[in-house]
Amino acid sequence: MSESEEIEFLDEPGQPTSPSDEVEPVLAEPTPRPVVPTSSTDGPVAVWASKILAEVNKVYVGQDELVRGVLAALLADGHVLIESVPGLGKTLLVRALGRVLGCEFNRIQFTPDLMPSDVTGSPVYDERIHDFRFRPGPVFTQLLLADEINRAPAKTHSALLEIMQEYRVTVDGTSHPITRPFLVLATQNPIESEGTYNLPEAQLDRFLFKLNAGYPSAAEETNILRLHTLGSSPDALLANALQTVTNPEEVLEVQSLCNAVLVDDRVLNYISSIVRKTREWPTFSLGASPRAGVAILRGARAIAALEGRDFAVPDDVQEVAPWALRHRVMLTPEAEVEGQGADDLLSELIRSVEVPRA
Repeated sequence: MSESEEIEFLDEPGQPTSPSDEVEPVLAEPTPRPVVPTSSTDGPVAVWASKILAEVNKVYVGQDELVRGVLAALLADGHVLIESVPGLGKTLLVRALGRVLGCEFNRIQFTPDLMPSDVTGSPVYDERIHDFRFRPGPVFTQLLLADEINRAPAKTHSALLEIMQEYRVTVDGTSHPITRPFLVLATQNPIESEGTYNLPEAQLDRFLFKLNAGYPSAAEETNILRLHTLGSSPDALLANALQTVTNPEEVLEVQSLCNAVLVDDRVLNYISSIVRKTREWPTFSLGASPRAGVAILRGARAIAALEGRDFAVPDDVQEVAPWALRHRVMLTPEAEVEGQGADDLLSELIRSVEVPRA
């Protein structure tokens, strides 16, 4: 049947239609739709973060997910464990952040003979007063890089527990507070096991996120080489090119803004469902604890604030869930033999959880 014939059949001449013959349109029921994020760069935290990133990107090329994760952890008032091979600029990133944020920076190279007092500090006899006085260790800073943390023994790891959780050091019964904000970025090398000590689960759980840093892309690596051809070393760039655009007091203010981000009950149930499902997933021998849900919540609020929103959505949860869970779950021996990774399994698990709808 041709198009013209079909039109004549639908509207035959001489057959007028009456109002009663007209077919009333049937309104389809609205289909539920997922909660869609609406980002804005006008939010106070987003504006603040854009200034930070603009300065950091002057000396630190690539690793966008790493930089975003570290910034989210700072806003969420948490600590970060970074797993990467040497030479990817982790020290440069922390130094650049310290310079831009106006915060103090220290670096500790962990070794097998490092003692807890080398981290926290210890009493030292002062001949002028004929008494002992406490000499603070390198942990008394605001941005601390714990380089190759898994090379130190367990007793040194335990020295960081109280500091990371309670932001204080207790020596001889006296507590010494840590200046806020305080962010620990610990690194470990995934390709070497000789001379290393696995971090205990209690220590791993103190880290809000575990971030993986990979090699840069070809274009990014070329840009890194281009920076070195300009005749400026990273130290010179840090001293001359970077500007301090904020201060520790302002960091505390934006942290409080992140704590005020709204989270709907449906999003809370979504977080709870993901965490509870890790305890039932067949390829996990150990699931995540409730602290993991709190970490996802804090991270989702930080991501929402970075996107310029004052409310969290499921997309924020999906972004931070792998960061908060990959070091809190343990694979079964069968999954490890098959070569399955925690990230792939977590992605599959997150996709299996129903997303809340508006």
